[in-house]
Amino acid sequence: MAHEPVKITVEIFGEKHVVRGEGTAPYIQGLAHEVDKKMRLIAQRLPRLSVHQTAVLTALNLADELAKLREEQETLMQLLGEKTE
Repeated sequence: MAHEPVKITVEIFGEKHVVRGEGTAPYIQGLAHEVDKKMRLIAQRLPRLSVHQTAVLTALNLADELAKLREEQETLMQLLGEKTE
């Protein structure tokens, strides 16, 4: 079920951003919270990074997580395919 586009203001790493997207406001707020949490964790571990560097490193970490989850999903789908044959 597709949602109507929503416009919401979120705060990530101390900066407010207006986000438009499909989904509910709580869903988008949750995504922003996850990004904020990751950025703060990286900034805590590497305090000398600029905000831009922190954001790029956060994006790379999230992309890595996504790639690993896709690989895991593919493996599970292959295992399920083998069991049904």
